[in-house]
Amino acid sequence: MKITNMTTFLFPWGSLFIKLETDEGISGWGECSPMGGHVLQAMAVHALKPHVIGGNPFDVEVLWEKMLLAPYKLGPSGAQLEAISGIDLAMWDIIGKATNKPIYELQGGRFRDRVNIYYSYGWDGRATVDEVARIMSSQVENGFTVLKLRMNYGPLKGEIANDPAIPMMKAIRAAVGDEVKIGFDANNGYTAHKAIQIGRYLEEHVGLAWFEEPTPQYDYLAMAQVADALDTPVSAGEHEYTLWQFRDLILQGKADIIQPDLVKCGGITEAKKIAALCEAFSKPIVVHNTQPTIGTAASLHYCASVSNAMYHQEFTGHNDKLLALFHNQLEFKDGYLFVPDGPGLGLEVNEKRVRETAISIM
Repeated sequence: MKITNMTTFLFPWGSLFIKLETDEGISGWGECSPMGGHVLQAMAVHALKPHVIGGNPFDVEVLWEKMLLAPYKLGPSGAQLEAISGIDLAMWDIIGKATNKPIYELQGGRFRDRVNIYYSYGWDGRATVDEVARIMSSQVENGFTVLKLRMNYGPLKGEIANDPAIPMMKAIRAAVGDEVKIGFDANNGYTAHKAIQIGRYLEEHVGLAWFEEPTPQYDYLAMAQVADALDTPVSAGEHEYTLWQFRDLILQGKADIIQPDLVKCGGITEAKKIAALCEAFSKPIVVHNTQPTIGTAASLHYCASVSNAMYHQEFTGHNDKLLALFHNQLEFKDGYLFVPDGPGLGLEVNEKRVRETAISIM
């Protein structure tokens, strides 16, 4: 089998899909991170496509390494790995369809047939404390038993004036009761000193399931200070892309929970190696994921086939615009998403709708 063509589809809201075609009439679909769609589209088409056309999708490891090493001066973080992610997922989708097997079976079987997911809400800077509490409470009514508040601060905020995080977390706890787990994501926003202060307060007064990216993603020393100071597990990984970056996150950052993102870290191929690394250090995996269709399907297959992905996984909610691009949907019930059983990723793309909706096709 040979890959004969690659087409990229960029949508108005930033999502980027990749379609690979083969000489046997089997096509596969992947998805990239939505951070800078035009850049990722150019990366995929101009820098990576020449290294996969003519290749056998079953040679996924060989093609992955070519995509990493040939244009290495353009990476190996950010756009290069995020574009590789979409191509990698499309190759695994092809392999699954060619063998008539779901991806989890090709990865060695599944440890679980459904994945407990948590609702992840990102504060937009405008919603009031009471409004945030109502949003979270409504998601508990929808079946979620685990929640996360994301502050969307970004790095270099340091000591945030009039920080609404504590009143929001207290209001959420009051609204949902004591049985619901609540995580907190500072999105890299604090100094080590401030993160420790916030973390200790939330441990005592709210009950904190985990503290995500408390300090800037590039400052592993600061993260290690927070991890050493708190009883609450510190999580990170959405800003790491390669196996050796995750090695440094574990050894230098001392993160307790590791969070690879399959549409950022190079797809399933690299994520499986990251899982093995985490297993060697007895670190659990909680997948970072903000893409509710292809990204989520890939994450479900990954979580099913990785023994140490035993905890809840991220879900940011349904997106009607994205759901309209598929003939079928992932199954959600009582706080769980079920692992698809269909060939490949298990999602059937409505290509006619994709082509009608995309704002750039290359």
